[in-house]
Amino acid sequence: MLYQKLARPVLFRVGRGDAETAHETTLRWLSRLSAGGRARDLLIKANQAKASVKVCGIRFPNPIGLAAGMDKHGQAIGAWPALGFGFAEIGTVTAQAQPGNPKPRVYRMPASQGLVNRMGFNNGGAQALAERLAAAPPVNCPLGISIGKSKATPLEAAVEDYLTSMRVLYPFADYFAVNVSSPNTPGLRQLQDAEALRALLHALKVEGARFAAGREPHPVLVKIAPDLTESAIGQLLEVCLDTGVAGVIATNTTIGRDGVDAADEAVAAQPGGMSGRPLGPISREIVRFVHRETGGRLPIIGSGGIMTPDDAEAMFEAGASLVQIYTGLIYSGPSLVRRSVRRYRRRFRKPSAAPGRGPLPNPTS
Repeated sequence: MLYQKLARPVLFRVGRGDAETAHETTLRWLSRLSAGGRARDLLIKANQAKASVKVCGIRFPNPIGLAAGMDKHGQAIGAWPALGFGFAEIGTVTAQAQPGNPKPRVYRMPASQGLVNRMGFNNGGAQALAERLAAAPPVNCPLGISIGKSKATPLEAAVEDYLTSMRVLYPFADYFAVNVSSPNTPGLRQLQDAEALRALLHALKVEGARFAAGREPHPVLVKIAPDLTESAIGQLLEVCLDTGVAGVIATNTTIGRDGVDAADEAVAAQPGGMSGRPLGPISREIVRFVHRETGGRLPIIGSGGIMTPDDAEAMFEAGASLVQIYTGLIYSGPSLVRRSVRRYRRRFRKPSAAPGRGPLPNPTS
């Protein structure tokens, strides 16, 4: 493919091969497209295939979305629908501005088609993101905002930290993703424990209802780690159902290193969360488990290891209502989005197509 033969080699050489520099360069290019104009309008018209689904009360033009982490600062929100995405999730953003962990902090694993990152929620803070979104042109697709805990905030004050981000960003979101599962903020994953999570989700639900002022509040979804035991995931799902969470995102990056090619072992030894192809089988199994445990009552966004249309199809079959792409975009380019949408339409939109394990072909949860 053109991207893999021409564009990817250039990007992988940017900044002497530094992955984060290449990422920032890509976002600068895309931010120009995001600003609007005839080119963006034509691309949206050309790439937005008709494959709409309704999930969590939101109508998505298609079920293939951008995962959080690619556009942390909301620099290129208008570009994502032009590349064919049916929705985009930006962030993770925190209440306080923070630089994240020291560089270098992003590493490629080319033989494994994976990444290791320990970014640490680097962002300008919720207020800065709100100002950028207020000045941005229309997004032309649903926008999710991933919110996390500021590193400087102690765990006992985490609830107010998340609430601050929700309050500031509520006018700009179509849904909120609650990130309690990144491995790169010390102690954050403790918020997946049942009682801590219950307190956080209850507070967010109350605050969302207050902002909605009698209208339907924005859906809140919980992003879970792939490193939890089935027992721990089961407890987390009970809390989600009890507190009326709209859905879950499965999964975040993993601290495990299963499936890494021998050629990438030195990079894999770096601390941080791993994404990409090695994560795919793990994430699919968790999606399958969540769907089975909840009887399909809790919509799932499948995220992790979507590198090909086959991977997207397998994630839908496992029980996902929507899927998200990040690392696959880096290795396969934007054609992956369009090809995955076409596969979805062929596989799941035909009247004769047998539905998979998930709530398909047209989930309306």
